[in-house]
Amino acid sequence: MSAPSPFSLSGRTVMVTGANTGIGQGIAVAVARAGARVLGVGRSAMDATARRINDEAGSFVAITCDLGDARAARAMFEKAWAEHGPVDGLVNNAGIIRRADAVDFSEDDWDDVLDVNLKSMFVLCQALGRMAIAAGRPGKIVNIASVLSFQGGIRVASYTAAKHGAVGVTRILANEWAGKGINVNAIAPGYIDTNNTAALIADPDRNAAILARIPAGRWGSPEDIGGTAVFLLAPASDYMHGAVVPVDGGWLAR
Repeated sequence: MSAPSPFSLSGRTVMVTGANTGIGQGIAVAVARAGARVLGVGRSAMDATARRINDEAGSFVAITCDLGDARAARAMFEKAWAEHGPVDGLVNNAGIIRRADAVDFSEDDWDDVLDVNLKSMFVLCQALGRMAIAAGRPGKIVNIASVLSFQGGIRVASYTAAKHGAVGVTRILANEWAGKGINVNAIAPGYIDTNNTAALIADPDRNAAILARIPAGRWGSPEDIGGTAVFLLAPASDYMHGAVVPVDGGWLAR
């Protein structure tokens, strides 16, 4: 009998936030294809994601939650653990973006982005950590960072701050939890064709400038992120802790 694939997620339960569209949908589909049961979390309907996974005989459970509310996020995770069994993997993908010049950036736009992209991300990591450690179970966490975790960007002050913070949280949790069997790593997507980047793609000048810098010569797709997420959730990455993996078509190498 051959050994199981180090890239298999068979028998595992993985929670993916922001699974309704874009990168979250791409990750959810890839994780289901690798054999995991997917708990998809979002504040809007995830029918398209469910349909794609169910069409391939995968397993998908939709969970509605507004991740702008940290208390609701914590309660959601604890309920999911109780109702669906231990969560083996968590992908913190949910995020929003607000664009304005820094001199005009509002406090509401700052708070809204930080609440979803950073505060609830930490709360969900904390919830998994508490429950896995108490149960003596291993776990895998994948936080979705960004190339703007390393760069400043333009007109996205709160998003850039949150994505820098996501890398910091990934590293500190790796330091604290690696010895407890919990892997915490991050993916830093480059420019991916999603709802969040529609405004950039629609701007001929910005689109051309972005493409000119990407060595791969194209925008990324959600599927480009899905495979990396599977790797970081699977046994193949068991000795990776605190890593930030760019999936950016070579953007950061330019």
